[in-house]
Amino acid sequence: MLYDVHTHAFHPKIAHKVLEQLNGHYGIQAIGNGTAEDLAQRVTDAGLDRFVVHTAATAPEQVIPANNWAIDLAQRFEQAIPFGSVHPGFEGWEAQLDKLESHGIKGLKIHPEFQQFWLDDPALEPIFEAARGRFTIMVHVGDKAQPQDNPSCPYKLMQVAKNFPGLTLIAAHMGGYLHWKWALDELIGSDVYIDTSSTIPYIDDATLAEIFRRHPRERILFGSDYPLFDPGTEAQRLKLRLGFSDAEVEELMTNPAQLFES
Repeated sequence: MLYDVHTHAFHPKIAHKVLEQLNGHYGIQAIGNGTAEDLAQRVTDAGLDRFVVHTAATAPEQVIPANNWAIDLAQRFEQAIPFGSVHPGFEGWEAQLDKLESHGIKGLKIHPEFQQFWLDDPALEPIFEAARGRFTIMVHVGDKAQPQDNPSCPYKLMQVAKNFPGLTLIAAHMGGYLHWKWALDELIGSDVYIDTSSTIPYIDDATLAEIFRRHPRERILFGSDYPLFDPGTEAQRLKLRLGFSDAEVEELMTNPAQLFES
């Protein structure tokens, strides 16, 4: 089974608004229309079998709708592995974890920058403890600010890993979007998973090669970050940048099986 471990899809009523926000934040033109149907077709066209689709409630009152959306995607798309959402400002998060688990949802997405909390907020600690052994957590890491001024960073993520041994964590964007030098300092080489999403167009060759040299290969997962990028295009870009064979790229696509095929 070949996986894209980092994608997003939005309800048709809001997809165009979300794409406008993403375009404004990242300064790029998103591809496709951001719907689950478009995502599923692009994943199939890329020769992939499954896709992990993420949503992050940007306010406490969005947690329930976001999780209902994840459950709906799981029911409508056989290829989809939706992750649920949590927010430390939402008081009923324990019941939401139970609900997600009862519907077969295997993971949670945390995006400190968009959700407007810091990754080292003590209010997250009970959530991490409750998720340990139950959910994989995909964490957005990095942005334009320095680590000390950014809601997430490789140092904060690694502190979570140290405080909650056994918690399965994926550090998105190869350990930190625009934070790769700090990821090399702290995160790369650890047992935290990383994905390749929103990295290849921005990272320099030497840093990219060093990450792949030092991080356990079985803990590097292919991710496209659709609708920012197309899965097939990102696979080819990764292959060319690293001089990989088709088999080496497919290895990154099969690595998520250890998380989801049990």
